[in-house]
Amino acid sequence: MNVLSKEPGQLDLSRVRGLLFDVDGTLRDTDDQWVERFNRFLSPLAGLFADHDPRRFARWLVMAIETPTNFLYSLADRLGIDEPLFNLVNWLFQRRRSRRKSPDRFWIIPGTREMLARLHETFPMAIVSARDEETTLGFLDVYELTPFFDAIITVNSCEHTKPFPEPIILAAKSLGLLPEDCLMVGDTIVDVTAGRLAGAQTAAVLCGFGQRSELEKAGADIILSSTTDLENLIQTEMDRLQ
Repeated sequence: MNVLSKEPGQLDLSRVRGLLFDVDGTLRDTDDQWVERFNRFLSPLAGLFADHDPRRFARWLVMAIETPTNFLYSLADRLGIDEPLFNLVNWLFQRRRSRRKSPDRFWIIPGTREMLARLHETFPMAIVSARDEETTLGFLDVYELTPFFDAIITVNSCEHTKPFPEPIILAAKSLGLLPEDCLMVGDTIVDVTAGRLAGAQTAAVLCGFGQRSELEKAGADIILSSTTDLENLIQTEMDRLQ
């Protein structure tokens, strides 16, 4: 397990009573899905790429887009225009989806369903997503994840979404907990910022849109290579406390 702690011992798993999960890039394999979309779009130009395969360029393109996108979210928060920005993004997603004749294809990060099933036996859990309720539930239902969560917080649940702390506070309250009793697990600085502002501990994962350097700078308590590393981390702590 490749784990990098922001500061040794800063994450205190003994205080964690509930788990909060982002969706895109944390449970849903959004990165690879976009790579394949770009790959299909570029396939008519395959002759321009090494080995006639544009997939490597498609992955570079996705990674190149991620950091500026996270920077824009952070800048919008600082300027106080994040709410209209998120509303615009969700409106565009709604329009795009309404024009499509076939439903979105959802990809799941390998191993996360099995992990959630086991963690659900020990922790109350909630979803905290900046997506709309329809898209969030669509993904959860496709992979039969919905029963694992005691609360599902989306952009429709609060007046302000991430990076504001309200969704984290609402999720914790829905679990009967305080935010400081919860661990927010996400892949972007938006997730880390929201969690920290609410008083929750934060675990950032590198299987989504965030880069290690920006997640460290945002103040994540711990950084994991993948969401599934969380189970090993928790199990190690539980064994230590026994």
